[in-house]
Amino acid sequence: MKRKLVAAAVAVVLVGVLVWVLTQQRASADPIIEGFKLVEVASVADAMEQLYGQRAHMSHDMRPLFPTKFAGPAVTVLLKKEEHKEGPPASQGMLDAIDAAPPGSVYVIVLEDGLDFAGVGGLMATAMKYRGLAGAVVDASVRDTPQIRRLQFPVYSRGIVPSTSINHYRFAGMNIPVKCAGVEVRPNDIIVADEDGVAVVPREKAAEVLKRAQELDHTEHSMYPFIEKFRSIKEAVAKFGRI
Repeated sequence: MKRKLVAAAVAVVLVGVLVWVLTQQRASADPIIEGFKLVEVASVADAMEQLYGQRAHMSHDMRPLFPTKFAGPAVTVLLKKEEHKEGPPASQGMLDAIDAAPPGSVYVIVLEDGLDFAGVGGLMATAMKYRGLAGAVVDASVRDTPQIRRLQFPVYSRGIVPSTSINHYRFAGMNIPVKCAGVEVRPNDIIVADEDGVAVVPREKAAEVLKRAQELDHTEHSMYPFIEKFRSIKEAVAKFGRI
């Protein structure tokens, strides 16, 4: 009987701890990030252009290894091209950045002139997945694609190659502004990705951009049934003002 009472008390405590943890997770969730997880990248890109006349989308060749969708704050890494045999490897700074990245963040790495070099491989992707990162965006190429697909860890890159960055690059900094596939990314800017590509939203503009992107999504999604019913895109555009 005593053992049963102890077991019941432990169970109550464990349930209480679980409820507390879940409550803390919900409380700490960023509503802006959660909102961007639901809108389309095309609407985010349009919102940035309409509100600020600013390009938000990365280049057309920034593509995912498999269909995915995520959003999160950027952790940035920059590597500079430099052939060498001695000195600290670029990998040290890259790994430090992964281990320091908070859960939910997006690892954004830029390799100078890096299309023929892999900036992320299977080991790094495994670490990022199990540290709880939302995804990775690589202005370079990737390798170990079977492992990354097996993990189902979201990785965008500009290509796939078997080569390494070791001895070809020097670590140039983490959590600094970088130019990634045509767009400036600063630490904590919001990265939004889906099958259309990747967009970047400056943190200070995020609330307004999210509101506009949600409006654009709603309008476009309202147009689909209208077009299906009346079979006229011209009438739909005239009614809803969206194209």
